[in-house]
Amino acid sequence: MDQKQRMLAGLPYKAWLDGLPEEHQACKRKLFELNTMEPDDQPAGIPKLLGELFGGVGERPWLEPPFHCDYGSNITVGDDFYANFNLTILDVGKVTIGSHAFIAPNVSIYTAGHPVHPESRNSGYEYGIPVTIGNNVWLGGNTVVLPGITIGDNVVIGAGSVVTKDIPSNVIAAGNPCRVIRQITAEDRNYYFKHRKFDVTDF
Repeated sequence: MDQKQRMLAGLPYKAWLDGLPEEHQACKRKLFELNTMEPDDQPAGIPKLLGELFGGVGERPWLEPPFHCDYGSNITVGDDFYANFNLTILDVGKVTIGSHAFIAPNVSIYTAGHPVHPESRNSGYEYGIPVTIGNNVWLGGNTVVLPGITIGDNVVIGAGSVVTKDIPSNVIAAGNPCRVIRQITAEDRNYYFKHRKFDVTDF
């Protein structure tokens, strides 16, 4: 088993061996192209480049540059993926994001980590544990998702949260550490912000 296989299996691996630096460098070139793209070229160029960069994309992917990741090929997103400015995904492990994702500015999704003990850490070994995010999930601004986390469907994560444990479907969760605040109910459909009701019917 080479170091890339170890990385994708969630085992300790060394990031400077077995072609990983070359893959990382190739990703950097694509990111440079994406992050410096002329605004008039973005409507066609960004979805095309995401299709080349990511391991899998659904229909109508979009993000607002700048964007940063390690490899790109370990990221899969569903239909109508949308990420605002400054998304960072450390994708040394697999990152799977469902359809209709809303990702606010300055969100970070980390699969990468290092051993706690300094001698183990200084050996150069690191690890990547997959992250899975369901359908219809909204990650508020400055949210951090840590390695190994699963977030269910129809979840809202409040701004500034640090997600350290799995979050079940159909809830609002927030905080550091992030915890469930309440269930999302049918009544929530009538409101667009806190106690403000929709004054339109086409939603």
